[in-house]
Amino acid sequence: MATLKIGHVEVENGILLAPMEDVTDPPFRRVCHRLGADIVYTEFISSEGLIRDARKSRQKLKIYEDERPVSIQIFGSREEAMAESAQIAESANPDFIDINCGCWVKDVVKRNAGAGLLRDLPAMRQIVKSVVDNTKLPVTVKTRLGWDRNTIVITDVARMVEDVGAVALAIHCRTRDQGHEGLVSWEYIAEVKKAVSIPIILNGDVRTPHDVKRAFETGADAVMIGRAAIGNPWIFRESHHYLKTGELLDEPTLDERIEVALEHLRNNIDYKGDKYGILELRKFWGGYLKGLPLAGHVRRDLVVAPDLETIEERLNRYKEEVAEHEQEQTERRERYLQEQE
Repeated sequence: MATLKIGHVEVENGILLAPMEDVTDPPFRRVCHRLGADIVYTEFISSEGLIRDARKSRQKLKIYEDERPVSIQIFGSREEAMAESAQIAESANPDFIDINCGCWVKDVVKRNAGAGLLRDLPAMRQIVKSVVDNTKLPVTVKTRLGWDRNTIVITDVARMVEDVGAVALAIHCRTRDQGHEGLVSWEYIAEVKKAVSIPIILNGDVRTPHDVKRAFETGADAVMIGRAAIGNPWIFRESHHYLKTGELLDEPTLDERIEVALEHLRNNIDYKGDKYGILELRKFWGGYLKGLPLAGHVRRDLVVAPDLETIEERLNRYKEEVAEHEQEQTERRERYLQEQE
């Protein structure tokens, strides 16, 4: 059994929700935590935005008690800004602080932040050290294998961040130039584990309970799930069950899918207000309804629904439509079998 310990947080066979921009806000984190995510992370927050008191950056510091343990993730390229933003993040009382050294998108990298720091390890070292030195909270790092396949530096990075006081390292097992494409290289986890004593968290293409089990077999101390949780927060519960029993849970029923989607929507409205709570959940409907019969019809209605009452009414009608559809399918099969006799 793998154990992850970060400060006062200790989990066995920990399955973590990865930080994702425009996804891992409090409404979604609360749903994932209830469904089995052991630790959740905020969206990444700009250090420059925090020290300038930008409204959007400050809003991302919001934490609910029922989503803990939770980490605030910050990013930036200036030591001074990262040090000050760590203190600001600490005031929000997360369980620990994480430093993003892995974001691959152009707008972040061109400022020498995120994965851009993989081209300048001395700068990465100083940034991690400045955060560690300016907060009483545990500090972790999330990064990638290297800038490209010709510059795999993850073992050096692991030694470096451990040396300056980081207490855990999450590795997205791709290089910066891969983005989210191409094969992941989980084999580097074992190499890094031999080089350091801090916990190592595996991230990258963990999509199913089977993947979670294989990820732990690399020797990882915890496993982090990102995009596979969007529209499928049950993956945490399912993965824990599979690790314990070797058996797969049944797929969530239509009723449960709708129940959780509405829970997420109500969380969203509570956090963002009626207008934006409804608007910003639209990107999740496809995931919640994926693979269900007649899903296209109801999704088109949901993305234009103006209020919670209309959405609830449409989803209840959808359940009736699915029941009628399944009854028709059953009757059609029975008629066919009778005709074959």
